[in-house]
Amino acid sequence: MAECGRVDSRPTSHTMDKSITLPPDEIFRNLENAKRFAIDIGGSLTKLAYYSTVQHKVAKVRSFDHTTKEAPSDKLYEISVQEEVTARLHFIKFENAYIETCLDFIKDHLVNTETKVIKATGGGAHKFKELIERKLGLKVDKEDEMTCLIKGCNFVLRNIPHEAFVYAKHADSEFRFQTTHPDIFPYLLVNIGSGVSIVKVESEDKFERIGGSSIGGGTFWGLGALLTKTKRFDELLQLASKGQHTSVDMLVKDIYGGSYGSLGLTGDLIASSFGKSATADKEFSKEDMAKSLLHMISNDIGQLACLYAKLHDLSRVYFGGFFIRGHPVTMHTITYSINFFTKGEVQALFLRHEGYLGAIGAFLKGAEEDNPNQYSWGENYAGSSGLMSVSPDMNPMQRARSGTFDMLEMDRLERQLVNLPLLQDPSSYIPDTVDLTEDALAREYWLYCFEDALDGVVKRAVASQPDMPEAAERAEKFRHKYRHKLETLRHQPFAYGSLTVRSLLDTREHCLNEFNFPDPYSKIKQRENDIALKYYQKAVKSLEQLNWEEKQFALVRGVLAGNVFDWGAKAVSDVLESDPEFGFEEAKRQLEGIKSCLNTIHPGFLLQGPPHKCALFFVDNSGIDIILGVMPFVRELLCRGTEVVLASNSGPALNDVTNGELQILTERIAAMDPVIQAGLSEDRLTLVQSGSSSPCLDLSRLDKVLAMVVRERQTDLVVIEGMGRAIHTNYYAMLSCESLKMAVIKNSWLADRLGGKLFSVVFKYEVPAVKTSQDSVALTPS
Repeated sequence: MAECGRVDSRPTSHTMDKSITLPPDEIFRNLENAKRFAIDIGGSLTKLAYYSTVQHKVAKVRSFDHTTKEAPSDKLYEISVQEEVTARLHFIKFENAYIETCLDFIKDHLVNTETKVIKATGGGAHKFKELIERKLGLKVDKEDEMTCLIKGCNFVLRNIPHEAFVYAKHADSEFRFQTTHPDIFPYLLVNIGSGVSIVKVESEDKFERIGGSSIGGGTFWGLGALLTKTKRFDELLQLASKGQHTSVDMLVKDIYGGSYGSLGLTGDLIASSFGKSATADKEFSKEDMAKSLLHMISNDIGQLACLYAKLHDLSRVYFGGFFIRGHPVTMHTITYSINFFTKGEVQALFLRHEGYLGAIGAFLKGAEEDNPNQYSWGENYAGSSGLMSVSPDMNPMQRARSGTFDMLEMDRLERQLVNLPLLQDPSSYIPDTVDLTEDALAREYWLYCFEDALDGVVKRAVASQPDMPEAAERAEKFRHKYRHKLETLRHQPFAYGSLTVRSLLDTREHCLNEFNFPDPYSKIKQRENDIALKYYQKAVKSLEQLNWEEKQFALVRGVLAGNVFDWGAKAVSDVLESDPEFGFEEAKRQLEGIKSCLNTIHPGFLLQGPPHKCALFFVDNSGIDIILGVMPFVRELLCRGTEVVLASNSGPALNDVTNGELQILTERIAAMDPVIQAGLSEDRLTLVQSGSSSPCLDLSRLDKVLAMVVRERQTDLVVIEGMGRAIHTNYYAMLSCESLKMAVIKNSWLADRLGGKLFSVVFKYEVPAVKTSQDSVALTPS
């Protein structure tokens, strides 16, 4: 959340000063490239949406032609940093008090003159129509409010994995984020504004208002104002959060002296809202009356929503509207009501970005010619405020503070993302192994760990761009931004959904890209790839001299030894920086105890019996890992008659090998190895982008082309390698075919938590339960 400073104190009829200075680099970002606008104006908040093209740097690799004089003798490929243009959606939320100043700011900074129309929705669109047209010189084209709301809801559910959450007031983590079902339809949307609209949504364009009520947020506000003389909605909720409704409401036990067992009513249930006020000869506090009123309205809405959900057989019920607006007290009362009336069978679901739905929908209506829904979009953590707690206990001044703006940014992804077809149950798949939102001890450790690693990341970022003198300044800006994000997550771990090691890594990558450091480890990867290639033929020759059984152990040991070389792990980067001679054989010696442990593994994996039809291998690091560890393993699979699909990152992350780099490495290896050459020429070895630019792996958001290849090749073995992909994520992932997850634990804290030591290995071989029982083995070197 960015805060705007005041610059003068001109008199105004509003209690807040409308004259503010808006830092363009923090709020209305990239306005000079804005192309399309939409606006949603409610009773108190304005939500602005616009589309822009963002120019940023990307790292590209290009193979040298080693048959000419072009190539330096010791270089495999060259690295260049190029400019690339991508699409970004910006959504900004601010109080209506600032609308005129914001429109002036946009007008002053708007460069693109092709935009002629601004899509508008919300109750205030008519009220501010003339002002918008006069200030921006754009024609206001009003869109249907409910249509926009539904379109926005569909968009966030489809593109933001941790969009929906359950609110649990008294739990360690008040926000419990839900896995979005691959098919988001059908669902019930209960929009609580002045009144209540209940909408059944069946598809992208098919929805129906099936019910509603005149008793909604406006009722709470209006009656609350009469009862308490409090005119501001947020202040009324603050009163309610401090009140005791039992002072005003008549409970079951007040009538019957206890519970009413034959009807299943406990004594603490409300029998009559405000029932005590008719007979008690005393004054009631504003807080107690506000709390009683809140319960009365919420229970009525909750029961109505439950009845419609049951009538239409819907289990997913989302709540939104200004009555909700992220207020813990309203979310708690709605949650309690839904749980009571459905006996726990239906959960009340809330949305992180429910305040933006109308603006998102209005924007999508105006952008239909570009068909934004044909793409996948991802939240840009570097430019988004995240979900902020408005709990009075956590931040009592947040709602009262003026001049605050919330932002959401969504980047269009190069690849359309879909589920891995081999997930056993996509609706229950959770990528992350540990939810740091709920595990306070792990959260504190990993936040410290990422902050401690910041100096090293800054150093490598600057070193990756030696010819750019301003790199050091940009790196310091990155440091400041990421440290601020870590501090926010320390106090509000739910800001971007479930806090995980994956989200911490992704936030860091987003911040690096924000300041044009697309690949800080590019030079390191280049050097290690060049070195490892020189030893490839020797590694293959030594494997060929082993008998069959020894060879299988050596192959697995080679993959694990290669996986030690991970610059993202501080324990490893410290070793590699202090001892440049540390190599493949040294890494193998770290894993001396592996052979005795592997004797207990299910023999099916150790390549006995019929070959698999196709193996999908999610690879990890550049250098020794991919060249001396993975490629000999791939070679063995090809020799057995198994087709292989190598899935690598679409974009850079730490020292992970990218698809562009892997293409060049594989071509070079093929020139040395007839087995790899034959695999490529016969289309039995395929290299595919994963669609990811993360050190971790979300199997529910993979490149659509990869999913297609998996289906066409009838893949029956999945191998996932590396700590980020196989331990931090996917350790518990259940697949419909055989799978192998293997990694070296390169973090002493994590090793201790798992009951091992630093450089312990995890080797987890699983067969679907429908075939046979599962084997799972974690190994610790002796």
